[in-house]
Amino acid sequence: MSRFREDRMWEGLGLQVFLMCLGAMLCSVVAASVPLEHSHRHRLSLHRHRERTGKEGQVLHRSKRGWVWNQFFVIEEYTGPDPVLVGRLHSDVDAGDGNCKYILSGEGAGTIFVIDDKTGNIHATKTLDREEQAQYTLTAQAVDRDTNKPLEPPSEFIVKVQDINDNPPEFLHGPYYARVPEMSNVGTSVMQVTATDADDPTYGNSARLVYSILQGQPYFSVEPQTGIIRTALPNMDREARQEYDVVIQAKDMGGHMGGLSGTTEVKITLTDVNDNPPKFPQSVYAMSVSEDKVSGEEVGRLKAKDPDLGENGLVSYRFIEGDGMTVFEITTDTDTREGVIKLRKPVDFETKRAYTLRVEASNTHLDPRFIAWGPYKDTATVKVMVEDADEPPAFMATSYSFEVEENSPDGSVVGRVHAKDTDVANNPVRYMIPRYTDVEQFFSVGPEDGIIKTTRPLDRETLPWHNISVSATEIGGHHQDTKVRVNIKVKDVNDNAPEFATQNEILVCENVSPGKLIETVSAVDKDEMVHRQYFHFSIAPEAVNNQNFSLKDNRDSTASIYVTRRGFSRMTQDVYFLPIEINDNGIPPMSSTNTLTIRVCSCDSKDTILSCNVEPYILPAGLSTGALIAILACIVILLAIVVLFVALRRQKKEPLIVFEEEDIRENIITYDDEGGGEEDTEAFDIATLQNPDGANGFLPQ
Repeated sequence: MSRFREDRMWEGLGLQVFLMCLGAMLCSVVAASVPLEHSHRHRLSLHRHRERTGKEGQVLHRSKRGWVWNQFFVIEEYTGPDPVLVGRLHSDVDAGDGNCKYILSGEGAGTIFVIDDKTGNIHATKTLDREEQAQYTLTAQAVDRDTNKPLEPPSEFIVKVQDINDNPPEFLHGPYYARVPEMSNVGTSVMQVTATDADDPTYGNSARLVYSILQGQPYFSVEPQTGIIRTALPNMDREARQEYDVVIQAKDMGGHMGGLSGTTEVKITLTDVNDNPPKFPQSVYAMSVSEDKVSGEEVGRLKAKDPDLGENGLVSYRFIEGDGMTVFEITTDTDTREGVIKLRKPVDFETKRAYTLRVEASNTHLDPRFIAWGPYKDTATVKVMVEDADEPPAFMATSYSFEVEENSPDGSVVGRVHAKDTDVANNPVRYMIPRYTDVEQFFSVGPEDGIIKTTRPLDRETLPWHNISVSATEIGGHHQDTKVRVNIKVKDVNDNAPEFATQNEILVCENVSPGKLIETVSAVDKDEMVHRQYFHFSIAPEAVNNQNFSLKDNRDSTASIYVTRRGFSRMTQDVYFLPIEINDNGIPPMSSTNTLTIRVCSCDSKDTILSCNVEPYILPAGLSTGALIAILACIVILLAIVVLFVALRRQKKEPLIVFEEEDIRENIITYDDEGGGEEDTEAFDIATLQNPDGANGFLPQ
């Protein structure tokens, strides 16, 4: 039967260390009595036998392993003077004669853990920290001291580092920032803070944390187990206080005395809700506006105060009653949150001198939770006084439109404008036309009666509309003036004869068939065309009897031109002129004679125009452009052949070497003999070489 011994030595440890070690020893004793399949130990047996019957009556033997050990434990952060005894290993094959040698290998073997090779005692030589490494896996083996041969197979075991409470809780994400709406109910969750403890959470209470609030009461509270911060007071008002600094503590050992703790700060901000209605600082506002102000000008401003923020503090304004609701309007300035009162239409001091309005200011966004606290609106009275101003004369109409016929004689009446002084004095008015509106001075106006007349005949085709201004100036007072727009339309008179819309030539083939439509002509008239008015076309009387062309009036302001003869000859006549008379049927009727130019052209069999120029007349009949090009190409080829032939003949008659007159200077003789020096220079007469004619007996005269 194998045995298990484990001896540990404890020195200089406190009560906590002693209790933990005592618990580990008790666990080891209990584990020694538990069967193999229910324990976490590794066992090795050498001399224990269990017989089993195998096949055909064979007896199988199972050897027992020679040593047994459990997990070993060593306390962390031990700082004693001597190495800590972790435990002792002993094998059944060790007879105590010193022949058995114990060997240790694995994590930390030889550096952290050392073994006495004779006794099997294992010591820890360094201080261990469970937070760095919680356990170490080692391998033990018994060998023969002399031969180093294994006496038993190696086996692994574990040394666990026993935790102590040496790490305080930490808030890794602090400081924290949270927001909660004002006026929240008691117990409203604000946020959750979480601390961590590096100690072993599975052993003791070293990592069991409890949360508490050190600062921030009585406004907030924290749940001890979860760290959830909640509101503790009702009706916390942002307008009274917006920010709170809360300090949360986390303590281990379940919050008991002796535990370690850590703290963090939480800044809690109350967010705004719409819990305040708008309020006017005063009940009556007095404003004034001059009667010379125009529509859209500002009269005054008023503001209802709302301490809420953002959209909760937005205020809209409106008129709810008063005698000036159609005269004034109110809008909201989004930047200043003021109500802006403006003129909707001008006021008149002489007609009405005061207005009273009732203004309501209300929140645009309401919170359903606080509707019962309402109403979220307020009202005020606005009194507007109209101030008198020296006003310019006023025309009876905002603009005038008149008509006048063109070609009317100068002095013709166009129309009349009328203005009057609206002030109490009712001063007389003088009229004039500003020259910049009538640069060419087509019109004049009576200075006292405002009658507008022409200064010359007008031409509608030149300028159909005249847009001028007439000013009225108050005589006396501040000489203020006002202007009015006058639009004058020049009415049309039928004073322009019609004419061809285009002046293009008409091209016709020589071989054209009689009755063929060659063109459709149209006309234009500078005058205005009345309803159902159209142009009438006819051939001029002097050309009615022509035998070449005819005209058909289509009664739609167009006319068709037809050929009445068979074929034309360009050699005889290439251009024809056809005079056409056009009548506009107006009142009075106007007509004109326009000449249509018709040119005869050369065409192919498909009536495709080939040429309308005069030059082709000199060419022989029947020659087309393609034939001419072919003839020119043949001539060029013949000329090239002749030039080539002459060049070859000249090359055959000229010899390669000139024999008639032998030029010694041009004879080059080559040979392979080696030169003789001075003898060679004496063999030739240089003078002869320079004058070959002298050598033949021909001397120059």
